[in-house]
Amino acid sequence: MDLLSFDAVAETVVWAVLDDALDPVTVGVSGAWGSGKTTVLRLVEDRLAPQAPGGDTNVLVISTDPWRYDPGVGVKETLIGEVLSAVAAELAKAEKPGQVRSRARAVLATLRKRVDWAKALQVAAKTSLTLQLPSVDDLTSLINTDSGGQEADAAEPLSRGLEEFRGEFRTLMESPELTHLRRVVVLVDDLDRCLPETVVDTLETIRLFLAVPKMAFVVAADERRVADALRVRFPTPGGGLGTGEADAEEPASLYLHKIVQTTVPLPTLSRFDTEAFLVLLQLSQRLPADELAPYIAQCVQLRRTTGVLDDLADAVVGGDISTELAFASRMTPILYEKLQGSPRRIKRFLNDLRVRQSVAAHRGIALEADIVAKLMVLEKLLDHSFATILEWLARGELRARMTKLEAAAGRPTTQAPVSEEAPSTEGGPDPAPEPAEGEPLAFEDDLLRWAKLPPGLDGVDLAPYLYLAAAFSGKQLLDAGLPGRLRDIAAGLLSTVRFDQHRVTDADITALGEDDALRLVEYLGRAARDRPTEQNPAVRGLVRIATAYPAITDQSARLLQSIPTAELEPATILALPADKPDFRRVLEHWKGHAPASPARIRATLEIALNTGTRR
Repeated sequence: MDLLSFDAVAETVVWAVLDDALDPVTVGVSGAWGSGKTTVLRLVEDRLAPQAPGGDTNVLVISTDPWRYDPGVGVKETLIGEVLSAVAAELAKAEKPGQVRSRARAVLATLRKRVDWAKALQVAAKTSLTLQLPSVDDLTSLINTDSGGQEADAAEPLSRGLEEFRGEFRTLMESPELTHLRRVVVLVDDLDRCLPETVVDTLETIRLFLAVPKMAFVVAADERRVADALRVRFPTPGGGLGTGEADAEEPASLYLHKIVQTTVPLPTLSRFDTEAFLVLLQLSQRLPADELAPYIAQCVQLRRTTGVLDDLADAVVGGDISTELAFASRMTPILYEKLQGSPRRIKRFLNDLRVRQSVAAHRGIALEADIVAKLMVLEKLLDHSFATILEWLARGELRARMTKLEAAAGRPTTQAPVSEEAPSTEGGPDPAPEPAEGEPLAFEDDLLRWAKLPPGLDGVDLAPYLYLAAAFSGKQLLDAGLPGRLRDIAAGLLSTVRFDQHRVTDADITALGEDDALRLVEYLGRAARDRPTEQNPAVRGLVRIATAYPAITDQSARLLQSIPTAELEPATILALPADKPDFRRVLEHWKGHAPASPARIRATLEIALNTGTRR
């Protein structure tokens, strides 16, 4: 179905190939990769094919893709063979049962023998490269029979070239059995993906047919890439270093324009088209074709009238599409800019989004679809900003930075300001300087613009998804603020596997020294605050270190108080020894800030404090 509203382009191409004044003709459909050229070819085929059954005139449509040709067989021979096979099938339909072999059938057999001999030469050339000769069966099987399985006329001379092909093909097309054919339309796709020799041979084959009336070709390709391929065969004199009007007359362009008489450029998607495409792609995932068709028609109508897609919600009765409209409205501004109106890139983004949502769900990452979509924009389209966010995560600054980013984007935040104190980084880079008190934190434009996309992310635990995204992108999350000698210990303490946690022995901790112990405590404190999935192991590790180094217990307690109380896990609460004054102070702080719901947090805090009293 036409989700891109390229019907006007398709109608223009159909008009050109059926125009008797242009017969024979080659029409180019030019556009960048992923712009929808294949969609246009399918629309053209759909509009031409219905003319076939039972009428006085008929259009024979042949679809071909040189990019998929067998490299062991010549391009010319393959394309000519596809045309002849289609004409032979059409001829068979026109012949009456028991009819004596017609002159058209004899001409067709001669044409096929010419192509078969050319294929035989290809086999010989290929096998000679391996110092082998083609077998007699290889050669004779190519020239002994025509398409109907009948023996070829032995008295008819076998020409080993294609020099007389054009005249014989004209004779075939003028035969009485094929007078009902108004056009033979060959749709050529993906030519711009082919190697230069394939491009040249395909165009040479098209040129072979272009002196024969009723032949039409539609070539869907990026005209610039085709010209680049032609320059290998037809280089510009002087290396193409000149400028001005003469460059338009370079041999490659002249050759291309000699074969492709007219070109229909494919427009990139407008902002409205992008939004409509996003809506229709989503709807196509849950609606059958007959239910999707009215939405497509209404999008076409709205493009011509209001140009506002909001009216689509009222245009088609019987379905709620508010979710699809909201998603498209949110994503269109940045997808339109970053994907440059490319339908293929937009479709791929949505496919990647569905896959990522599925993977995240199976990993137990519970995020709303619109949040995953927003994070996918960051990951797929804003590489530098994505790296910045991952750096915040690695340094244990994600929550604090995201709170400030949300505020800079003009969103209200419920999170209390969080200290971003970081330890000195002996042997590593200095931490980024913080702004003065009251001075807003500066963010790059792309990141700030991304933050303004709905939905807001205040209070959302992004760490699990970011770890997943980093793994898919191959990025390592190394905290530049943590010396390399401490990273293995930190990884062990933060592991969710108890065995890994215990591999960090008490001897390893006492061997740290007070400075490194403080670095680890600050790192674990940030992890407990910013990564809810690592909250419990981070707190357990912090308690172990603080117990070994009483001098840093006060700092440990202040770090623990920065954990949002609403996100506390019961196991985290019970991991604190309430009989130690500094940690009891943390439990009392949490109790004073505990929300009414969920009640389990307050209940667990009561248990922990009472247990500490009994001790």
